[in-house]
Amino acid sequence: MAETPGDFGLYIHWPFCQAKCPYCDFNSHVAASIDHDRWLRAYLSEIDRLSSETGPRTLRSIFFGGGTPSLMSPDTVAAVLDAARAAWPWANDVEITLEANPTSTEAGRFRGFREAGVNRVSVGVQALNDTDLKRLGRLHSATEARAAFDLARETFPRVSFDLIYARQDQTPEDWRRELAQALSMAADHLSLYQLTIEPGTAFGDRFDRGLLRGLPDEDAGADMYEITQDLCGAAGLPAYEVSNHAHDGAQSRHNLIYWQSGDWGGIGPGAHGRLTLDGTRWATATALSPAGWLTRVETDGTGETERTAMSPRERGEEYLMMGLRLAEGVDLSPLATLLGDEFPLAGIKGLEDLGLVERDGTYLRTTRAGRPVLNAILRELLA
Repeated sequence: MAETPGDFGLYIHWPFCQAKCPYCDFNSHVAASIDHDRWLRAYLSEIDRLSSETGPRTLRSIFFGGGTPSLMSPDTVAAVLDAARAAWPWANDVEITLEANPTSTEAGRFRGFREAGVNRVSVGVQALNDTDLKRLGRLHSATEARAAFDLARETFPRVSFDLIYARQDQTPEDWRRELAQALSMAADHLSLYQLTIEPGTAFGDRFDRGLLRGLPDEDAGADMYEITQDLCGAAGLPAYEVSNHAHDGAQSRHNLIYWQSGDWGGIGPGAHGRLTLDGTRWATATALSPAGWLTRVETDGTGETERTAMSPRERGEEYLMMGLRLAEGVDLSPLATLLGDEFPLAGIKGLEDLGLVERDGTYLRTTRAGRPVLNAILRELLA
């Protein structure tokens, strides 16, 4: 089939962690033992299945997410990449990202991942002091985090790391000092997330029982957000997305596929995907349970549990919800085509009057004042 316009990526979900962090609501699991050969066979089977459907689309990014993909064997990563290379033509500048935790054992695998073909690593630092790392359930120290980052910087062409702010007992000035330290570490990309208390997590349970004390109030959280924008902007890493900051050219190409409504295949337990096949855009989902996903692949030949054709309205809503996360915003031309009479012109005008969004030609984007209240903006536009 002819290639669908737009970027195409591949997401590989590795669901295992050494321990479950109390704030995490991702599909991650702790396992006493893992049959790496069995998992590899399943990944290769899914790559073969997907490539038979998509045809020879140009693969622009591969992302190993989790869970903790740095617990994978570098040989497994290499075999997955070899299969993907055989399945699809690759862009000359293909981005291959692997998420890693900075324990010393995992950091020692970095060179193996680089030899396998990984050219970008995202390190889950989360905090730069031991007290808060312990509160967050992390297994590494701040010293180990810095050492892992230094090794990553020596090993990979591109490096990102994550930090969480608005943590227990953290003040805006605490965050200012910590973020300044992070910016001095010479990353080209930072993912900076405000701590959210999700239902079904250990933190969610503690919060419901009144045991999660010292969380900053809304005003302090807003101050930390503004500090983030100011310091990162001054350091040459402006926000290109709500929570992501990068030097020019260092943006996550894989995540841009999500935010710019490209296509990607999702492989692994709990992985979602978007595939445009013969003019129809499909939303795909897979079994959440690692054991259930493996069994489905081995017995049914597919890890998918859902494949739903997206209506024009669903496509338009998703295009708007994802695209407005980006600082550049969205082109309204395809949105008007998708939504037709439901195009939210009145809503846009009202938000412009409030200074929350702005238009530049056919582009709509949030202002700095609008970005922290993006969810409210979307509710108004999609009402």
